[in-house]
Amino acid sequence: MKVSDIYGSKSFRSQNKKSLSFEIYPPKKDSSLKNIDETLAVLCELKPDYISVTFGAGGSANCSRTIELARKIKYEYHVEPVVHLTCLHYDKAEIDAFIKALHAEGIQNILALRGDRRADLLEKQDFKHASDLITYLKQKGDFCLLGACYPECHLESDNRVSEIKYIKEKVNAGAEVLLSQLFFDNEMFFRFLEDCRIAEVNVPVIPGIIPVINASQIKRMVTTCGATVPERFRKIIDKYENNREALFDAGMAYALSQIIDLLVSDIEGIHLYTMNNPLVARKICEGIRNII
Repeated sequence: MKVSDIYGSKSFRSQNKKSLSFEIYPPKKDSSLKNIDETLAVLCELKPDYISVTFGAGGSANCSRTIELARKIKYEYHVEPVVHLTCLHYDKAEIDAFIKALHAEGIQNILALRGDRRADLLEKQDFKHASDLITYLKQKGDFCLLGACYPECHLESDNRVSEIKYIKEKVNAGAEVLLSQLFFDNEMFFRFLEDCRIAEVNVPVIPGIIPVINASQIKRMVTTCGATVPERFRKIIDKYENNREALFDAGMAYALSQIIDLLVSDIEGIHLYTMNNPLVARKICEGIRNII
């Protein structure tokens, strides 16, 4: 099943349904894939519409772990997987090999990404932008292609105008759904979505939410993606960063407040960054079970 079919279905639109999706990442060691079943059992029990699987840069091991985990999700847990695919450190032949593996497994959904620049990896010349990858994949099979978007602009963007222009290029190239980078201020997302609609970017734009349960981890991620930290959110981190249990409760409450605000504002769904923590997903779903 294609993710785009979920949002395009008559029942989804007529009943004002909301999608629920999760992101997980493959364990670093192949042997650890056996231990991810506990996480998947909980996540799939929550009946997500799809689960995205992250993808590292450089090396066939990243490909195999991503595909193996996606295959497990699809055929053992009967949930549709979305595989991440980066392109900055790969050439066309390497991308073709990945595509061949996806065809063999019957996997139809790809989140097409440029990937982060890394000093330890050579940047290849075939794909400079995610839109280049989307254009290429569109010629290679009947895939549903998703793209990433950044409510507060990608760190390399010059300004909001150039950011929206590039997002429109992704959609024009074939991206049918956009998944957002994490953010902690909903007003940022609402303004971003309004700008997208003004620019006639009319595909579903699904907000990505991450609950705060580890202060140091969140600080690193904020530095990496440039997300704004609202004062209310900063107070939570400052007050509870050395109290693990209190930070978990306060962080979950903050994430729930974000999600509820988004859902009552007619956003089409929620994409939850689980950090492979099934307790986080379960707690969030318990908090919104009657409104999604």
